[in-house]
Amino acid sequence: MTQHRPTPLALIDYNTPFQGTHWPRYHDDFTLGMHAMSSISTLRRIVIDDAIPHAESLFGDLGEVLLRPGREIDRYAVKDADALIVRSRTRVHAELLADTRVRFVGSTVVGLDHVDQTWLKQAGIHFYSAQGCNANAVAEYVIANLVRWAVAHDQTLQGKTLAIIGVGHVGQRVWRKAQALGLQCLLNDPPRAAMDKTFPHTELDICLQAADFITLHTPLTHSGYWPTHHLLNKARLQRIQPTAVLINAARGGIVDEDAWLQTETAADIIDCWNNEPIIHPDLYRRAWLATPHIAGHSLDAKLTGARMVSQALRQFFQQPPLSISAMQLLPAPTQPLQPLGETPLTQLDSVLTQAWDFRQDHQTIHHQEIEIVHKQFESYRRHYPPRREWAAHPL
Repeated sequence: MTQHRPTPLALIDYNTPFQGTHWPRYHDDFTLGMHAMSSISTLRRIVIDDAIPHAESLFGDLGEVLLRPGREIDRYAVKDADALIVRSRTRVHAELLADTRVRFVGSTVVGLDHVDQTWLKQAGIHFYSAQGCNANAVAEYVIANLVRWAVAHDQTLQGKTLAIIGVGHVGQRVWRKAQALGLQCLLNDPPRAAMDKTFPHTELDICLQAADFITLHTPLTHSGYWPTHHLLNKARLQRIQPTAVLINAARGGIVDEDAWLQTETAADIIDCWNNEPIIHPDLYRRAWLATPHIAGHSLDAKLTGARMVSQALRQFFQQPPLSISAMQLLPAPTQPLQPLGETPLTQLDSVLTQAWDFRQDHQTIHHQEIEIVHKQFESYRRHYPPRREWAAHPL
């Protein structure tokens, strides 16, 4: 067998984060392209979630920018707005936007379950979502924590089996990085397999039974050919080996959390939860790593999503393209990372931990009283420190 020596350079993805495919069956009513151009050439007001970085720089030349916390964006805030730019904390539906001036809704995150796309289409409101903007950030979260877990438990990753459930934007990047570590990958993506007969699809039950590590990267859907709500239900969870590590950095609701509690695993790494921020107290306490839905929250990903939406808004309203570059807005490169340790895997762990230690995200929300955890969950997520992706760190 060929010996793999995991190196940081092999894991870095320098590609733009929105290249690749996604789960098309889940996005039948979702338009990525600008198929209809607005007849409005000027914008009076743009309401923007204040957690979106550099909003004034990216949108300020188009009209008045009104910044609001995502959970506080209401009808009063949007009644005189031409465009609404949100993250996942704002529910976008008829109750919010009916009989307003809004003609464009942009979401700088990849999740779609906070937006009623059917109603927007019926109302003639254009919707754009920055699909893939945080794919690399989430992939880095998964790989960094797999490496950390393996080193902490004196295990190797080479030759172990990783099941990737959902091989779209994020799953593809996890796949590439996992192969660089010498992991054997099982891929499960029914809609992709239906469209591409060459895709190496493995049935879900086989993935669950055979894998040493299982990572979820599907959207959350309740209908269609392949709904993902409680995709891992009690029956499927029982197929998982008790020595396996289960990771959810996709969406809450994909796993039946009550059934998860009854499932024996070696470790649970959980970033996405049902009913955030009121997360399941027992599942939180048992998790090896519990983080507040921050896997995709790198500064690079946030800025990429905001830039994608800014460009889409400009095209829709026939405005000049964005002139400011990402490099003008991102902080300068950090100090070089130093590989420390006796083995390639421990050296890799040291480098990835220097780039960002996800244990600090776990520790920040950790508390014996679950009510405090709930408060910390939302507060920390909203004020998340500026995390750079691996490509920003010199070696």
